[in-house]
Amino acid sequence: MSDQSLPPNALAGETSPYLLQHARNPVQWYPWNEETLELAGKEGKPILLSIGYSACHWCHVMAHESFEDEETAALMNRYFINIKVDREERPDIDKIYQTAQQLLSGRTGGWPLTMFLMPDDRTPFFGGTYFPPEPRHGLPGFKALLARVNQVWQEDRPALVEQNSAFMKALEQTQANEPSATGAGLDSSPVASCVDMLARAFDPQDGGFGGAPKFPHPGNVELLLSRHALNGEGGTLDMAYFTLEKMAEGGIYDQVGGGFCRYSVDARWRIPHFEKMLYDNGPLLGLYANAWRSNRRELFRQVARGTAAWVMREMQSGEGGFYSSLDADSEGEEGKFYTWEPGEAHRLLTEAEFDDFAVWSGLDRPDNFEGRWHLYVAQRPEEIARRTGREPEEITRNLQSAREKLFAEREKRVRPGRDDKILTSWNALMLKGMSVAAVRLQEPGYYQSALRCLEFIHANLWDGKRLAATYKDGRARLNAYLDDYAFLIDAVIHLLACKWSGKWLAFAVQLADTLLEQFFDGEEGGFFFTSHDHETLLQRRKDFTDDSLPSGNGAAALSLLVLGHLTGRRDYLDAAEQTLKCAWGLLQRAPHACAALLGALMEYDNPGRVIILRGEEETITEWQQQLDPLLDVRSMAFAIPAAEKGLPDLLSEKKTDQAATAFICTGFTCLEPVSDLTELKRIIK
Repeated sequence: MSDQSLPPNALAGETSPYLLQHARNPVQWYPWNEETLELAGKEGKPILLSIGYSACHWCHVMAHESFEDEETAALMNRYFINIKVDREERPDIDKIYQTAQQLLSGRTGGWPLTMFLMPDDRTPFFGGTYFPPEPRHGLPGFKALLARVNQVWQEDRPALVEQNSAFMKALEQTQANEPSATGAGLDSSPVASCVDMLARAFDPQDGGFGGAPKFPHPGNVELLLSRHALNGEGGTLDMAYFTLEKMAEGGIYDQVGGGFCRYSVDARWRIPHFEKMLYDNGPLLGLYANAWRSNRRELFRQVARGTAAWVMREMQSGEGGFYSSLDADSEGEEGKFYTWEPGEAHRLLTEAEFDDFAVWSGLDRPDNFEGRWHLYVAQRPEEIARRTGREPEEITRNLQSAREKLFAEREKRVRPGRDDKILTSWNALMLKGMSVAAVRLQEPGYYQSALRCLEFIHANLWDGKRLAATYKDGRARLNAYLDDYAFLIDAVIHLLACKWSGKWLAFAVQLADTLLEQFFDGEEGGFFFTSHDHETLLQRRKDFTDDSLPSGNGAAALSLLVLGHLTGRRDYLDAAEQTLKCAWGLLQRAPHACAALLGALMEYDNPGRVIILRGEEETITEWQQQLDPLLDVRSMAFAIPAAEKGLPDLLSEKKTDQAATAFICTGFTCLEPVSDLTELKRIIK
């Protein structure tokens, strides 16, 4: 993207691939740091803040149109101190200025985000997202905009100061405390309200919730599965399975190479925005593995296996951590890596393979993406079998052979760019997904992948007391955020359900203790997004709603409840309860925006079943494997060898002199120990 003949700017020493893409722009970019902010104040120039990320298509477009243009760069350098931020490395900054953009413009945010800030206190006074080089589609041209912002800055600065005062009051209101739970306290009524809202938004034809563009929203589907496990509501299960089915058969899922794209531009899941993000694929991997375990539909198992294979093949580093994302573009064109022409496929396949594959994938229909074909399940194998009078197994074999040949051919193409930084929070989401898949599909290789990831995080992103947020090229940096701790605790708990380790339980406890020490609001409840000793920014946020990621407060509350019941730590349970009480007003007013918190609320109101297996390691491992098909998504089994030392009192009390004994607990209430596997299965059923 950058002109390599130009001298490097101040981004050259950064680790973010996104920032490095701009290191040889003619724009004099700076990273966000204390020195840059002091420079803006010293020179009295406003800050032009540009926030994006490596896989962002429109970020690349604006970079090519404007940031690589000498004339545009000259205006930027003359009038502003230009700061480039990777929103994946600095979600703390991104959250603040996305909110600011919505307050200033009345429009939703997005990337690239373009904001103009006061040099002294970084208050924004104007902003938007993508701006074209010349006026079009109702947007001003970027060069004209730069000149106009400079004119206002030079001629009407008192008005900007006055506007900023009103803006800060509005920004503060976005974090105003809502009524907390009092009196009778917390109950599960917001969960029922959310399920009703999802049912009203449900698309009965194509699955998912709402229209185009359509996002996977794995938190909503997970909530429906959990709700069914709690009370057996059939409608919730139908919505969840149907949505998973339609996504699996759509173009949002890579039918050749596995893994999911970020969203679908249409309501039928057929044409995606082609970037692949780690943070989507982790939760979706776990969802499909859970759905296969309870539903046994082969499609769900295939998608889980395909997603896991893609992650391990293309996204796991040699060191063990997972990379962040793949671009939508290759060779400068969106989707070029993934799309086909019928003649191309025809040359690669036998006649029988092509005939079945073309009908199955839509290659026999009109093109659906800019003159090319993007694959989706246009007709199921069983439908082809009925129409042709052939055996489904024969068609399935042809389709599998065709996919393998197309995959081998696709591997020869120019690949999309990969953002190879390793983010703690996103790695934790994939670590959890891989751990769930390891248990549900009983795949030891998935456990090994998850274990390598956790060992990498422990060795490279944990200094014994605190986490770092990001890692690349041997450098761990940036103070970790709430999501890093909350997601990682949750992930470690699920890895313990694969194979017990006293080391990893101790790590989970260390993380939870740091979470309480550095992020918890002891006065109001809930967790701040940044730690108590974090850099002072325009606002210190405490967010409860989900966005592209689950709410950190929701993940923290859920993991602390599970860990608290596992270890007997009342302070964990109290912090989770105070978090839910702090968010109670929001949960009642907008439960549909809080799937992660609602999952924690269900765990608080009706704790999931935990089965502690103690005894000989070989025997309890066998029991664990036999029990898993009987467990719902809210239940977990931990196989802890009798020889394990250093356990918390609550676990060490669960002893046995048998080859295996099960302790079935809900919260702190446990049934009588069971030492007969047949009887244990009967109780669980």
